[in-house]
Amino acid sequence: MPTRNMPLTKNPVESPDHEQELVLTVQYVADKTDIPNRRLFRKWVKAALSKPAEVVIRIVDRQEGEILNRDFRGKSSATNVLTFVYDDDVPLLGDIVLCAPVICNEAQQQGKDLTAHYAHLTIHGILHLQGYDHIRDEDAVVMESLETEIITRLGYPDPYVIQH
Repeated sequence: MPTRNMPLTKNPVESPDHEQELVLTVQYVADKTDIPNRRLFRKWVKAALSKPAEVVIRIVDRQEGEILNRDFRGKSSATNVLTFVYDDDVPLLGDIVLCAPVICNEAQQQGKDLTAHYAHLTIHGILHLQGYDHIRDEDAVVMESLETEIITRLGYPDPYVIQH
């Protein structure tokens, strides 16, 4: 689904201790054992949120990832993360779909810690829910900078530095 190119009203990086109202559902559909737990997903989502939200994170297998990417983006293969915004008012309503096999393969190929990669893609999806995008180069710089600030504040390495 298309996302908007709209700045946040409050930068999540500027308020690391903010308490946002969050209703989070994590659906584990993929048949993998190395997927982070709900507590970690909640921590990552809260770190990137700037307003109250109701979010579903669905961790899927390759087949479901391919179907969703085909149906909503016209692409023939699975992707690492898809974001669906249903309401950008308060509370923010949306879904983030994470494709476990794609994320695992990317982490291995890029020499990244798997948990750190999940954290990055979760934050990436939450920023999309809030209107950030990376289609235009100048927007990508803003979004990637925010991702890096949030992820490093959480103690993970910069996701845009390949760790071979």
